[in-house]
Amino acid sequence: MLTRQLGKNGPEVPVVCIGTWGIGGAYGQVDDKSAINLLRTAVDSGLTFIDTAEIYNDSEKLVGKAITNHREQVFLATKLSYGDDSSERIETALHTSLKLLRTDHIDLYQLHTPSKIGRPVEDTMADLLRYKDAGKIRYIGVSNFSPQQIDEVAQTGIVDSSQPRYSMLFRDSEKAELPACVRNGIGAMVYSVMAKGLLASKYKPGHIFPVEDERSNWPHFKGQLFEQIYSVTEKLKEWAADHGRDMAQLSVAWVLTNPAVTSAIVGVTRQDQIQQNARAGDWVLSPKQLAELENIQGDLRLSQDPAWLTRRRKEQELENRD
Repeated sequence: MLTRQLGKNGPEVPVVCIGTWGIGGAYGQVDDKSAINLLRTAVDSGLTFIDTAEIYNDSEKLVGKAITNHREQVFLATKLSYGDDSSERIETALHTSLKLLRTDHIDLYQLHTPSKIGRPVEDTMADLLRYKDAGKIRYIGVSNFSPQQIDEVAQTGIVDSSQPRYSMLFRDSEKAELPACVRNGIGAMVYSVMAKGLLASKYKPGHIFPVEDERSNWPHFKGQLFEQIYSVTEKLKEWAADHGRDMAQLSVAWVLTNPAVTSAIVGVTRQDQIQQNARAGDWVLSPKQLAELENIQGDLRLSQDPAWLTRRRKEQELENRD
C-alpha cells in the first residue's frame, strides 16, 4: 500500500482509507458480526486507515470492537458531527467517541461540518488544541468546509486535513476546495470516490433501491440522466477490465492522480471488496491512460451540493427574510 503525507505537518498514511458510512447502514443494514469481520480483514490486508463519525449510527462501536487487538496498527479518524462545536459539546462528543472506539486517543479528530451555532472557528480550534496537548487527539481536520472556510481555519495553523467530495463524475472540488487545501498545506481525504455506486456500473437503469438505502431518492439514479451515466460507466468498466482492474480500483486510482489528494475514502460492505480496495492503492495511472479515460467520459460531469450545505442556505434565506 502506497502512502502519502497528510498535509505539510501530518503523518504518512495509506492512500486508501476505509470509510464506515456503509457499515453504519447508509445503504442497508450490515449485521454487527459481518461489519467487525470486514474491518479486521481490511486491517490484515493493509487498509489500516479508518475513518468514521459519531453520526454514522453504530459504526464507532463496531470499529472499536474490530480494532481492540490492532490499535497500534490503525490510524483512526472520527468526527464531531451535528455542527454544534460548543466547548461542552466537544467535550461530551470526544469522550463518547473515545469510549466507543475503546482507545485513549484519536489519531485524527475532525469537524464534520462548519459550525451551525455561529461559533468563531478560532475558539473551536483552541478547544481542540487543548485536547491535542493533553494527548487525546493527535491531528485535527475538517470536513465539508468551503474554500473560504478552509482558508479561515488554516489561519489557526493547526489543521492537517480536509474532506471534500471528489470523483470522476463529481469534480466541483477541483475548482476551489482542492486548491484551497494545496495553498494551505492541508491534506485532502476525498470521499464518495465511487459516487455512491454510480461508478460501479452495477445498478442498471430501472433499478429500485430499498427505502432504507439513502440512494432511493437520489435523482442521479433515475431517468435519462442515469441512462447516460450507465452508458459511460459501462465503457469505463470495459476499459478497466482491459487493464486487469475493476471500477473500484479505477475510481480510486483516478482521484489519486490529483496531487492535492492524500487518501481516497472507500466503503466496504462485502468481503470481496477488501482486496479490490487494497489493490487500488498500488495503481498509478499514466498521462496516456488519463487521456483515454477523458475521451471515454467526454463532458459527463455531475454536480450536487452536500445536504448540509443545502440546508444551511435555506436557513440563511430565512434569516435574511427576518
